[in-house]
This record gives sequence, structure tokens and C-alpha cells, in this order.
Amino acid sequence: MAGKNEELKFEIINNIGVVSTSSKGWQLELNRVSWNGKEPKYDLRSWSPDHEKMGKGITLTEEDIKSLAELLAKEVEFLNEE
Repeated sequence: MAGKNEELKFEIINNIGVVSTSSKGWQLELNRVSWNGKEPKYDLRSWSPDHEKMGKGITLTEEDIKSLAELLAKEVEFLNEE
């Protein structure tokens, strides 16, 4: 990410989907984002309706997203057994 005095530049390459929407209209989204012109990564964070402001989030590599998908599939299977 950019240092304190650097402007943060980002480009949402593609929107994969919305996880949830808050009462104020902010959406928790999974996107592929290029930060400061670098290779796009998967990004999970809240965005304002106009995508001008963002909340804290996490970025994930392709390997991270594959591992997370496996973990989530196991958890969903467990939840469905309850």
C-alpha cells in the first residue's frame, strides 16, 4: 500500500460479488483490485455506494483464495449438518 504521504491509487478490475449491504448503503464486496498499478489481487472490504470511500479490508492472492474456498466449503458442509 501507499505510504502516509502518497496518494493511494486503485482500480477495481472486476466485481465478483456483494457479500452484504449495511443500512447506510455500504457494501461488503469481493473484487479483484489493482493497487497502485500492481498486479490485481482479490480484495474483500466495505465500499461506499459511489466507491469513493472504503473500509479496512484484506487482500488475497490466487493461492489464498483457493485455500479460503476449501475452508469455507468445509464450514458450509458442517453448518448444513446441524
